[in-house]
Amino acid sequence: MDSFEGVFEFVAVAESGGFSSAAKVLNCSTSHISRQVSRLEQRVGCSLFARTTRQINLTENGAFYYQQCKQLITGLQQANEQLAQQQFNLSGTLRVSAAGGFAENYIAPALMAFAKLHPELSIDIDFNSRMVNFVEDGVDFAIRYGELHDSNLIARKLISRNMMAVASSDYLKKNGTPTHPSELKKHNCIIANNDNWSFLVDGQKQNFKVKGNWRSNNANVVVSACIKGLGVAYMPDRTFDSAIDSQQLTPILEPFWSSGATSWIVYQNRQFQPLRSRLAIDYLLEHFKDF
Repeated sequence: MDSFEGVFEFVAVAESGGFSSAAKVLNCSTSHISRQVSRLEQRVGCSLFARTTRQINLTENGAFYYQQCKQLITGLQQANEQLAQQQFNLSGTLRVSAAGGFAENYIAPALMAFAKLHPELSIDIDFNSRMVNFVEDGVDFAIRYGELHDSNLIARKLISRNMMAVASSDYLKKNGTPTHPSELKKHNCIIANNDNWSFLVDGQKQNFKVKGNWRSNNANVVVSACIKGLGVAYMPDRTFDSAIDSQQLTPILEPFWSSGATSWIVYQNRQFQPLRSRLAIDYLLEHFKDF
């Protein structure tokens, strides 16, 4: 096994073009790199690098040795990856709490794709907006929207979306089109998460208290109510994609739309998180990184 000592350092120097660069790649000291390469040269009985004050180049023997060592390292990396994949045959049940149209339309399909990668894993999604007791409910993580206040939980940002205000053409014909958020007090507003709507006025966020005769914590229901002409709705823009494309809803108050409607992955702050949960969280973060 001693014959492998210094091989990783040697390959790093060959690929990065210097001892200092290799030290940064391997996160160690330059002296350690130099010492390991010198010992390797002593064992193989020849110089692997031609050193000058300005640069370092592979010798003829070094170039040959690099090609052989690179194949060994590549094979080792592939073996590690295959072993890791075998270990990632997850089992048991992943329990997720989620709520809202974003969770139904985007989170659920993403977790379906994750489930296909791990056929022995069961996934249980509870679409409920209530506060979760992670221990008593046995929930691995939750998907939540808006501001979070519980400092005992870990929250990782999943996505941020712009807000959008909309109404049906029939509603606007009967009630007029508001041109400023302050005019919403004269309109019937369809309330989802709260009745304090935040808009940008002169570059500053400003809250406006709204009211209406329809309230639902389900985004798809809010969209349906809005299409039927029950009032003005204000939610993250992707919620209205289909209704806007089909011209069932019309955007309004566009200059005042707020930004930063954030969805979070929330889980219990504990030292050892189940592998199924860690991998699912990493999968969702990667899946939505360019959303």
